[in-house]
Amino acid sequence: MDNDLLGGLSEDERRLVLAKMTRRAFKKGDSLFFEGDPGDSLHVLQHGRVAVRTSTPQGDVVTLTVMGPGACFGEQALLSSDSRRTATVVALEAVETRMLHRRDFDELRQRQPSVERFLVDVLAAQVRRLSNQVLDALYMPAEQRVVRQVAELAVLYGDGSEHTDIPIRQEDLASMAGTTRPTANRVLKQLEADGLLLLGRGHMRIIDRARLDKRAR
Repeated sequence: MDNDLLGGLSEDERRLVLAKMTRRAFKKGDSLFFEGDPGDSLHVLQHGRVAVRTSTPQGDVVTLTVMGPGACFGEQALLSSDSRRTATVVALEAVETRMLHRRDFDELRQRQPSVERFLVDVLAAQVRRLSNQVLDALYMPAEQRVVRQVAELAVLYGDGSEHTDIPIRQEDLASMAGTTRPTANRVLKQLEADGLLLLGRGHMRIIDRARLDKRAR
């Protein structure tokens, strides 16, 4: 597995967990699961990128985050038999995951209780991510949050080439940064004017990654 989620396990424990995981493939636009569905499995992304989306009380659908290889989601399904999906996960391109069903994880825990460290590590990583988001929302200006989101997306979509194309709509970027589309648009226009990126319909191209990273700090 191309990530360190199992790094806290012994080699034998790691093999046990991997043996229980099932490979799943999804096409661009497929929903891996829907908000409100019964939660019965955890997914670890092997290839491709997904968007995590949820509904607002007003009935709008907003994007919470975009994830790439090595990320995992659906971890709450391993905690309780009555868990429900708290968001919809959509494939932004061809996606492959490794899926761990709750019944298989329960069986592993009975045979080898120490594999629970895997779940503890996954939940700890989730808490750290959410804590950082809360701190950003409380203490970082909206404009800076937009810049930081662009920089993080540049990492997620970067492939080693000089320029990085990011196929993200401005409304999605705005919701990920916890701000409005006009604010996101204003920030992006300024980044374009400063020569850091180029804007297109439904996407942007990063042309000066070093300066973008410096601006995001």
